[in-house]
Amino acid sequence: MLEKRIDTDTLWRRLLRTTSIGRFFSGYNTEINRLPAFGEYIRNLCEEKGVTAESIIKKADIERTYGHKFFNGTRLPSRDRVLQLSFGFGMAPEESQRLLTIARKSLLHPKVERDAVVIYALNNALSITDAQSMLSDLGLPGLGKERGNE
Repeated sequence: MLEKRIDTDTLWRRLLRTTSIGRFFSGYNTEINRLPAFGEYIRNLCEEKGVTAESIIKKADIERTYGHKFFNGTRLPSRDRVLQLSFGFGMAPEESQRLLTIARKSLLHPKVERDAVVIYALNNALSITDAQSMLSDLGLPGLGKERGNE
């Protein structure tokens, strides 16, 4: 028998009303995702898609040695690097949001100009190069181009 899932809004309401976080966790442990390690997640994604880490890193326009550190789990990426990997994987915006969640980074938001450009580029399956050009044309910082971004 399939267990009925609780939607996020309901979970939010119940969390805000709880008097004990321990009771909340024990009552909803099947609803609360334990996020996998980022490196493990992207390695599994490569396997599922039948691609290599090398090809994703190249499509993401990330320096090769640096990019492999994300895949082997020795380095956690910045939000911009996660977005670059989204382009490398050819992800849709929804998939990118999941990747950002796994990386424990803030989600893309359509009211933020730079994020809106990224969402547009992902939704239209543009390359990282095209996305970077759009950002530059609009006077916005490119992905991975801001100082202190790592």
